[in-house]
Amino acid sequence: MADYRAPVKDMMFVINELARLDRIMGLPGYEEATPDLVEAVLEEASQLAAEVIGPVNTIGDAKATRVEDGQVFVASEFKAAYQQFLQGGWSGVSHSVEAGGQGLPYVVGLAVEEMWQAASLAWSLCPLLTEGAARAIETHGSEALKSLVLEKMVTGEWTGTMNLTESQAGSDLAAIRTQAIPDGDGFRISGQKIFITYGDHDMTDNVIHLVLARTPDTAPGVKGLTLFAVPKRLINPDGSVGDRNNVRAVSVEHKLGIHGSPTCVLDFDNALGYVVGEISRGIICMFTMMNHARISVGLEGVAISERAYQQAVDYAKERVQGRAPGHDGPVTIIQHADVRRMLLTMKAHIEAMRAIAYLTATHLDEAYRQPDAEARSLAQARLELMTPIVKGWCTEIGQILTSIGLQVHGGMGYVEETGAAQHLRDARITTIYEGTTGIQAADLVGRKILHDGGVALRSLIAEMRQADDELAEHGDQLSVIRIALREGVDDLTAATDWLFENHERDADIPGAVSNSFLMLIGTLAGGWQMARAAAAAARRIATGDADKSFYEAKIVTARFYAEQIMPVACSYRKAIESGSETVMALSQEQF
Repeated sequence: MADYRAPVKDMMFVINELARLDRIMGLPGYEEATPDLVEAVLEEASQLAAEVIGPVNTIGDAKATRVEDGQVFVASEFKAAYQQFLQGGWSGVSHSVEAGGQGLPYVVGLAVEEMWQAASLAWSLCPLLTEGAARAIETHGSEALKSLVLEKMVTGEWTGTMNLTESQAGSDLAAIRTQAIPDGDGFRISGQKIFITYGDHDMTDNVIHLVLARTPDTAPGVKGLTLFAVPKRLINPDGSVGDRNNVRAVSVEHKLGIHGSPTCVLDFDNALGYVVGEISRGIICMFTMMNHARISVGLEGVAISERAYQQAVDYAKERVQGRAPGHDGPVTIIQHADVRRMLLTMKAHIEAMRAIAYLTATHLDEAYRQPDAEARSLAQARLELMTPIVKGWCTEIGQILTSIGLQVHGGMGYVEETGAAQHLRDARITTIYEGTTGIQAADLVGRKILHDGGVALRSLIAEMRQADDELAEHGDQLSVIRIALREGVDDLTAATDWLFENHERDADIPGAVSNSFLMLIGTLAGGWQMARAAAAAARRIATGDADKSFYEAKIVTARFYAEQIMPVACSYRKAIESGSETVMALSQEQF
């Protein structure tokens, strides 16, 4: 398996040119996040990713996890990597200084997180869940709870989990049965949760579980749920770890991929827990964690695709097979046009996905830090619109790209020794985590488009149209990209108009067209960012930038996206305008 090399140059390009770090630096508290500082942070993180985390990827896949007497054990190499991660102070990069973090912008933390995910997706899930749990406690927890657990979670000394799913409930949180009974200053939690990522492990002394449960005499459905922080081990008054709480791991799942990550069944038997937020407002508190997690899981689609792409490129440059026009004798397979098509498909999508994810992260930074209330509100609306796109589109494309990476290897990709198959296996969970693609699409169309009358979406469309003037400045050089973007925006505009003209006449339309809507917006948003990247690269070349080759490649990759990927937007529009009639036409017996 090829070693992982963090694409720091491309990350910095996206952060500076597309995510506009200069604008983020203008937000209160982020003034010191200069390009030089951000690049230094990314370079340092890339070393840890390449030298420490990357090498444990195949080890965790081979060793997996085990349960002994209610305790989960991970590969010892995972533990060693986590200790180096802690010693380097890498947990809490974008958490507030007051909570024990480094106070960098969220977009910088996301770039660092991409490195951990690409180096070893299974390993990275532990800090990912911890960060989200810590944010939920920081946002909604009482001062007493924060003083008890927050700093140790932000620094990574303790880890965190998200406990929603139960065997009878699945994604239907209204069916949750776990109970919480008042007991002095806390509650006693009883019930069983399934599919709990890093629900137990031996890398830290304590795990803080965020658990959705029902208190007595509350409303049925999701309105009756409250969020609780339930420690694996009880916490003494001085903050030290005490006896084992009544939480134990019943088993770990045997999965298709991410074998090194323990996915646990957890049993809570009268376990002590503390309220996070207010009684019966658990869903609101949990969504603080879940929305961060959805962006992070979308980023997993970028990260694992990047890892698969690097390995495919390395293999294509080394594998000698066949002949190609213009070459004498056998050639490496990267000389074959179809192999180049596959590699460019991977490269173009990855750059587009990275740009969308990072840009969405800046909306989160602005929603938290922007002093102007109206600007904060606009950033929040854009963040909410784009979150299901990042999560759904990036992970769906990740399935395709990791499969292409295997295809580049030919038969060698199908055997485990090359490592290409692991990327495909590991990536498969990403479309399921934190709500399936269908759930993301339903949220996008129902809550984010129809609910506000399309205001947020039409604002995005208007901003996309503004790129036309920027592209026009570069004449014929970017004309293909300009035309493709304009046509794609027209397709989304027409699809949006059709949705609003038709959804009230047929209640099945939103559900029937939601997936195509998500994929249309994702494809177009990717093309929009690739167009912006091409314009930025053209400006750099015009000013005589020394790294001309890098910027020329940016323009070629953007043109490939415009020619080979953007036409798909039109097919999604046609699928949307077909409505729901055929989708709903068969009886159950006809399936």
